[in-house]
Amino acid sequence: MKANLLCLSSMLVWAMGLPAANYLIGPVPPLPLTAARMALAAAVLLPLWWVIEGRRALTAAPWGRGIAIGWLMLGMAGVLLVIAQSRTDAVTVAVISASMPVLGIALECVLDGRRLTGRLVAGLVLSLTGGLLAYAEAMGSFRLGLGAAAAFGSILCYTLGSRLTITVLPGLTPLGRTTLTLAGAAIACIGVALVGHLADLPGVQWQALGPREALALAVFAILGLSLTQLLWIASVGHLGIGQASLHMNAAPFYVMIFLWLLGADWNWTQALGAAIVGAGVLIAQSAPRAQSQPV
Repeated sequence: MKANLLCLSSMLVWAMGLPAANYLIGPVPPLPLTAARMALAAAVLLPLWWVIEGRRALTAAPWGRGIAIGWLMLGMAGVLLVIAQSRTDAVTVAVISASMPVLGIALECVLDGRRLTGRLVAGLVLSLTGGLLAYAEAMGSFRLGLGAAAAFGSILCYTLGSRLTITVLPGLTPLGRTTLTLAGAAIACIGVALVGHLADLPGVQWQALGPREALALAVFAILGLSLTQLLWIASVGHLGIGQASLHMNAAPFYVMIFLWLLGADWNWTQALGAAIVGAGVLIAQSAPRAQSQPV
């Protein structure tokens, strides 16, 4: 229950960041926006990691692996996420994230020899159905293309990186894993953004930025990334990437909640979709009842 609540909270906080990103996409191109997001998120968690676990935890950490995993899991995924949202919208990105359970469970079946059960398949189908129902009611149809491909690539990088964070960094706490990969992603993204600047790629439109955009960046980075990652990695360590990713299918509903708070209309069909997702998660994680033994 604790791990599922952590995962649910992670998805809820992650959903806050997508509407906030709408204020930044356009004036800030994908590469510098991702670099700024990663740098701010890492700047928040690094001092926290130092204070809680001490300087030795930072100096003894495998920074090479952290940078590599962070770039794959957060850097590449972050750039593709911004590209996807710039070509579609927050809800479309959230719905395409419904592919994450399929990818997560496929990785566990291929790499861990996980066996597919009827309950797992039923839970997966329900969670996908709920997420798609919430999207279809809100948008009416899918807007696919390069944006959808970028969103799928983002989820693929994030799913694989989440698994590597748990398997390749086993000696670290959830805070250490999260901070190390975030710092690694920040280092890699800043380097790529600098290369893009030297290559004369489109730059930041500074005149279009103000206090509202600064607040949006804080929400997108601190809540939608650093806090999300901390909760997510903690839950994946207990549930595994396959089970945890089932929660991703409720993301369209969470995004709708925040859009509603910003003035959009409420829709009870989306609430039904979220309930179906919740039922799918419970069914997928339930164990068959043990048969009673004769006395």
